[in-house]
Amino acid sequence: MHIVIAAIGKAKESLEHQLFEKYRQAIEQQSSWRVELKELTPRKNVSGDMLKSHEADLLQEAVKNADHLICLDERGKTLSSMQLAEHFSTLQNNSVKTVAFVIGGADGLAENLIKKANLSLSFGKATWPHMLVRPMLAEQIYRVEKILANHPYHRE
Repeated sequence: MHIVIAAIGKAKESLEHQLFEKYRQAIEQQSSWRVELKELTPRKNVSGDMLKSHEADLLQEAVKNADHLICLDERGKTLSSMQLAEHFSTLQNNSVKTVAFVIGGADGLAENLIKKANLSLSFGKATWPHMLVRPMLAEQIYRVEKILANHPYHRE
């Protein structure tokens, strides 16, 4: 499976980026899944709703070839790791080749993009910095792959 993570902003060589890379490499070394991060930089001369709309356009273009779109949004569904694994199992059973996750900027995602998604996913009611969401997502993808492989990484 090819997993694309399209995200607004560049993480550079931060601790968050290092942690993301740790999980991305583990996924690719231990499974047939491939994880691709597309970091997108919006124009600097826009703000408010225009910025969210511009970011949505960038994100949609980055994931236009995906078979399944998942938006990370604080108002989305809160799934357990097991429920997310069940979702991925269904995707695999339906021969989905490319799953795309989109992470908006500091102001979140535009409504039109959320409405196009197959799933809107939340990491809980707390507000998370969008740069921290990347390694959190990578860990959940790693965990999902381990659950589906019946590996003891996930304990329940």
